[in-house]
Amino acid sequence: MPKAKQLKKVLVIGSGPIVIGQAAEFDYAGTQACLTLKDEGYEVILMNNNPATIMTDENVADKVYFEPLTVQNIEKIIQQEKPDGILATVSGQTGLNLAFELQKQNIIGKYDLKVLGTPIDAIMKGEDRDKFRNLMNEIDEPIPESAIVDNLDDALKFTEEIGYPVIVRPAYTLGGSGGGIATGENEFIQHVSTGLRASPINQCLIEKSIAGWKEIEFEVVRDKANNASVVCHMENIDPVGVHTGDSIVVAPIQTLAEDEIAMLRDASLKIVKELGIIGACNVQLAYEPRSKQYIVIEVNPRVSRSSALASKATGYPIAKIATKLSLGYTLDELTYGETSLADYEPTFDYVVVKFPSWPFDKLTTADRRLGTQMKATGEVMAIEKTVAAGMQKAVRSLELDIDGLSLTDIEKMNSGELRKLVMKTDDRRFFAILELMRRGIDKTLIHQATKIDVFFLEEMEKLVRLETAAKNSTIDSVSVERFIDLKKAGFTNSWLAKTWNTTVDKVKEKQQQYGIYPIYHTVCGYTETADKAEYYYVTWMTDEEMEKSALAEDNLQGTLTESTFTSTGAKSASEKVLIIGSGPIRIGQGIEFDYCSVQGIQTLQKFGYETVLVNNNPATVSTDYELADKLYFEPITAEDVLLVMEHENISKAIVQFGGQTAINLVKELEEAGVELLGSSMQTIDTLEDRDLFYQYVQSIDVPHIPGLTATSHKDLHEKAARIGYPVLVRPSYVIGGKGMAIIESPEALDKYVQSNLTQTSYPILIDAYYPGKEVEVDAITDGENIFIPAIFEHIEKAGVHSGDSMAVTPPISLSEKMKQKIVTYTEKIAKGIQFKGIFNIQFVIYEDELYVLEVNPRASRTVPVVSKVTGVNMIELATATLLGEKLDWPKAKILPENDFYTVKAPVFSNVKLPGVDPKLVPEMKSTGEIIAIGSTYEESLTKAFLWNDHLATTFNEIDEKEIYIASDEECFTEITDQFEHIGFKVKHLEDFGEEATFKEVEEWMKSDAAFAVYSTEENSVLRERALEFQLFVMTAEETVKAFSQMSTEEQQMTAIQQLQLAYQKEVVLQ
Repeated sequence: MPKAKQLKKVLVIGSGPIVIGQAAEFDYAGTQACLTLKDEGYEVILMNNNPATIMTDENVADKVYFEPLTVQNIEKIIQQEKPDGILATVSGQTGLNLAFELQKQNIIGKYDLKVLGTPIDAIMKGEDRDKFRNLMNEIDEPIPESAIVDNLDDALKFTEEIGYPVIVRPAYTLGGSGGGIATGENEFIQHVSTGLRASPINQCLIEKSIAGWKEIEFEVVRDKANNASVVCHMENIDPVGVHTGDSIVVAPIQTLAEDEIAMLRDASLKIVKELGIIGACNVQLAYEPRSKQYIVIEVNPRVSRSSALASKATGYPIAKIATKLSLGYTLDELTYGETSLADYEPTFDYVVVKFPSWPFDKLTTADRRLGTQMKATGEVMAIEKTVAAGMQKAVRSLELDIDGLSLTDIEKMNSGELRKLVMKTDDRRFFAILELMRRGIDKTLIHQATKIDVFFLEEMEKLVRLETAAKNSTIDSVSVERFIDLKKAGFTNSWLAKTWNTTVDKVKEKQQQYGIYPIYHTVCGYTETADKAEYYYVTWMTDEEMEKSALAEDNLQGTLTESTFTSTGAKSASEKVLIIGSGPIRIGQGIEFDYCSVQGIQTLQKFGYETVLVNNNPATVSTDYELADKLYFEPITAEDVLLVMEHENISKAIVQFGGQTAINLVKELEEAGVELLGSSMQTIDTLEDRDLFYQYVQSIDVPHIPGLTATSHKDLHEKAARIGYPVLVRPSYVIGGKGMAIIESPEALDKYVQSNLTQTSYPILIDAYYPGKEVEVDAITDGENIFIPAIFEHIEKAGVHSGDSMAVTPPISLSEKMKQKIVTYTEKIAKGIQFKGIFNIQFVIYEDELYVLEVNPRASRTVPVVSKVTGVNMIELATATLLGEKLDWPKAKILPENDFYTVKAPVFSNVKLPGVDPKLVPEMKSTGEIIAIGSTYEESLTKAFLWNDHLATTFNEIDEKEIYIASDEECFTEITDQFEHIGFKVKHLEDFGEEATFKEVEEWMKSDAAFAVYSTEENSVLRERALEFQLFVMTAEETVKAFSQMSTEEQQMTAIQQLQLAYQKEVVLQ
């Protein structure tokens, strides 16, 4: 085979932390790439500082460097490892931009590295706006009227010629960062200014707006021999003007004729061939059906977000195939069955619907309007037979505050407000359209306002029509024809039961009486083995339809009886266990839970169990159809999960690895008779219900922070006064501290209640706020014994959400006595509850006393970090305890500490979300995290703060750096010398002049010397403006002090495999 035989070792550049525009899809792509390279016999060196991913797991690459993603560090690793080749096209925009810089600085040539896949000059033709425009003109492919600018004056001159609206597209950015649609000069100036700052080459494309045209995508692969094929074509329901990452997307294309699709297909293949792509490429086109005109919007000359969606929609593993093509294989040498991939383009008889998942439920001050800059943190995918059913299944997968298809906030709006939502697109537009239809607004008017194709509006109208019919029926009057229409359109039994004022059991009884059953369809995926690679989705059929179906015999349904879920206790090789996934990536529940699901699946398989996974996130490793024995792409609701369990005849399930999403299903699953391994509703209630929790910890003599539970507005005020201000308030059973806040006074509590709560928000937890040091542990228990691999000490004081706090292990300020107390309290807590598996405890140390803050009876976001830096696979151990294995440690209950320091640091996407104050609070805001490893605490801090190329380059190139501290507190005066030591001059307001105002500070922000800002005042304008100028913003005193402790010594590059990890000091795995 034509594998690149001259190569022995390949350096893979990772994509770094999860941020808006670059999320879990690159963990999936990067993992596939690394494993493919290893399968082909190459030694794989990975550089990626994201600890939460499967990609950075020890079995994916031969060496993993958790180092800042900078050109300087890449060169150091090249010098140490001496790779022959480099792969950067599976790592999003981060990988491409680093590859460009390596080429620009001649590092690739200097070390004679082979760039795998698409050549860099070809990538530049796709990424550089000017080069791409010139190429399109050369090959006679239409593009919008446009200009390339590197300054505001030239941009304004161009708009004088073509008028508004225009689209601003910065070069070399991810997720449309810094861009947008401008309808007037003020808006245009803002977009160009931020776009030029966001572009690493200070370049923007200004183009005549074609907003309102259809947006179409083609996912294409091409090899070195010029063979190319289309893997998938997709249609955005939202027209041009909404970033494709924020658009509802369907596959395949629904509204174009075959000749129109063929025309766009030919254009896409032509562009990919002319660019010289080797591997994967995404082509985005705009199409105007009346004139049959199309325009090329842009191409992504790499695997992308759409690549992951296309892979899961079709069963074609794009990243794996692209990696093989980068090694020199050609498509005609790769086969699917007996068919050459050069001749294979997937076709399917189902519809895939993708819905974005946005963070606005948590970041309530953010500007929700959607445009060309992406704002979604993740997405869900639904597979169905119709677009309407796919929409309903996708909506159910998002875990929103909805009643069927009604968004609670939308129902209260008047029609005028709804029309504004439809005209000024935001994340609620789909629900606003449905509500307008309920109120009798014709779809033609909605089409004129939105330019959404009438076909899609008809699918939405079908849902509203059926919803209305259901509300006008009863369980006794509904006809068999109406019932099957409702089920085929995705209406759940639980919603029907609520609508008909009856029980779910009675609805199910009626469903079965009418002979209506779920049917499980198969998607066949590409595989190189003789075994079939399949995954599944659910639709509904009648008895008659099932009799006609070849699938009927394989889909005979049982019923959920007590005996169905009675475990015999005996384990056979074919015994099944269900793992419940975590759904879309969102703030508070990120890729770390996908890591846990994957590890859980692999451990169960090691123990001989058949694994079944339910999840709906197309971007993750867990939904790789070759991982679990069976994968179901379904919503993660109790009803959907129970249908899968019934079909598979599974009695056991694991909920500890799927974050709060899985935990929230426990009550209904338990009531249905499911055996939940290691968990129970009683245990979860004991830990989540504040009254029960306090009773429990008091019974085992573990101190807790004083707290009460409020059941109404009045009760909340009375109990807050009883505890004494300041207090910490928070709802139960939520993700990422949603709704948490520190309240300083009764007046502030009034404001909080008005902004955040309704009567249905209760119960609300109220704790005294102790501003002490926060520490946390992840522990494993078999019900009797415990094991703690490491203790994390938070850098910021309590009151900052643990996901947004920096943390370090080993702890830097805890006494041995305090560490032992942590172990003792952890053991007491574990022994007193009926629980096995993995759990997380957060403590507060205040006035030298250790208090338990909360216990999470599931895996936490720090589990992957702990696992990777101690060498202990926590999920493997936890899964073993869930299966009945005992923890049998020969010595201590806690591992010896590492000889190096690991700092975990949050990464925020606030710059993508105008209106979000970056100030750290109890509610989580970060979208991802990195780890930094150093031989000293100071070195690890340096790597944590300067975690990417922009920060590191700016820090190193500015000789006279400045930090503005908007505070007169004495503590900052004390660290001025430390700042001077690392090359910073500290500025206070008076340094800008005796009567200095915000205007002078803003002018300073524009200067080359400006690097960082510290601000805690109530008004967020200073912080938000600093973000616009890409300054480093800090809002906690402890963060500033840690920042001042950075080292000026040269950083050392060390692979995790080169370190002596804690478990190697004391063997704990039996």
